[in-house]
Amino acid sequence: MNKDNFKEYIQAFLNQNAKLNLISKNDEKFLWEKHIFDSLAIEKFFEKYAKGKTLLDIGTGGGFPSVPIALMYPEIEVYALDSIRKKINAIENIKAELNIQNLHTICDRAENVKQKFDIITSRAVATLDKICGYALPLLKKDGYFVAYKSLRAQEEIAEAEKTLKKYKAEIIDVIEYDLPLEENHTRNLIVIKR
Repeated sequence: MNKDNFKEYIQAFLNQNAKLNLISKNDEKFLWEKHIFDSLAIEKFFEKYAKGKTLLDIGTGGGFPSVPIALMYPEIEVYALDSIRKKINAIENIKAELNIQNLHTICDRAENVKQKFDIITSRAVATLDKICGYALPLLKKDGYFVAYKSLRAQEEIAEAEKTLKKYKAEIIDVIEYDLPLEENHTRNLIVIKR
């Protein structure tokens, strides 16, 4: 994971951010550490489990983790889902500027999506319980839902038990990692299999 490989993307993102305020000005300074590096933590999941051919990112916002994943893994068809048109437009502009062939956008709500996916991701969208309700119906059999979560992961897991049961899904792993920041920034990938 080399920051230099993402120079063009960082510039393209900052251009969009100047117009649309996708992330705060303060966060721009930590774009690599807090957003791109964090998005690419999916690598830790791929090392242990399958890659899959299709990946849906629910509530992609400014394109995290969908755009970094699409750039890093051209063999995966990545779908960036958000109901806010200006965010989807920003991703479409970045896609066009960098010619990202395997990135697709969906401007809609998760409950309206009909397609099923091998892998679903979600980062900073809602509680695990709530996001499981959106993600699990869209997973293919034997698919994985990877939720990016902070230190509250254990509390959220407890709250999500009923929803997991309803969809016959289970948490099979919690992968911990740290962001490259000075203060302690431990994050978790909660891996759920249906």
